[in-house]
Amino acid sequence: MIWISDQWKDYEVLDTSNGERLERWGKYILVRPDPQVIWNTPHTAPEWKRYDARYLRSNTGGGRWTDHNLPDRWQIRYKDYLTFNVKPMNFKHTGVFPEQAANWDFIREKCANAGRPVKVLNMFAYSGGATLAAAAGGAEVWHVDAAKNMVAWAKENAQASGLADKPIHWIVDDCAKFIQREIRRGRRYDGIIMDPPSYGRGPSGEIWKMETSFYPFLQEVVKLLTNDPLFVIINSYTTGLAPSAVGYVSDTVFTAKFGGQTRNGELGLPVKSSGFMLPCGAAGRWTPD
Repeated sequence: MIWISDQWKDYEVLDTSNGERLERWGKYILVRPDPQVIWNTPHTAPEWKRYDARYLRSNTGGGRWTDHNLPDRWQIRYKDYLTFNVKPMNFKHTGVFPEQAANWDFIREKCANAGRPVKVLNMFAYSGGATLAAAAGGAEVWHVDAAKNMVAWAKENAQASGLADKPIHWIVDDCAKFIQREIRRGRRYDGIIMDPPSYGRGPSGEIWKMETSFYPFLQEVVKLLTNDPLFVIINSYTTGLAPSAVGYVSDTVFTAKFGGQTRNGELGLPVKSSGFMLPCGAAGRWTPD
């Protein structure tokens, strides 16, 4: 299954070639590295010759922005309900993963059509796209990320989206420790979203590795769901992790307890120059139906 985020007006992939993607973010053109782009097709898009900034990786790790003709930040909008502050930063990122738009629409619709009050937990929540989608659908949301600056960024996006007054709980915490406290508190959620890293370190030096840490993590996460949950969404950008693996691990935990099914697939973005789809990561959506 492929979920293509093709409803953007303020963002598009103009072209891809030789390990890079050429993108339009509002009125600004960026060139960023992309490990999925293993082809070396001709640079047919004229924007290759007039981009505003390009991120070049270093042979020793990291990288830097060159030809930097950008403001410190600017805004892009998705449909009529989300506005994001874009800020180019280290490691090529901008604070927005546009391919997640397909998930945002899914989350908003599930929350809006639930016919009851909905509580949603978003972990490894980054700059808050999924959090704001759930809030736009009428849910009460717990937004958890270990990075204080990212939680602040997500709050700015809530303000920009006109959602600052919605019931969103902004929490700076280690996600594994947070869920243990939530289990002890007895709080339960109707929907859970997670975008775990491939590798990371906790505040006390704990090491997270997707291949060894994720399954035990899910075995705890399932304890936080209500008896009538709406959805669980798992995103993964871990290189080499197949969408079917995301679906399998989800089914062993969530389907085994609640029934239903996990639909797994790739998230993708349309490429203007070719008409093809750029793969952007694996995802799984568990639902009770």
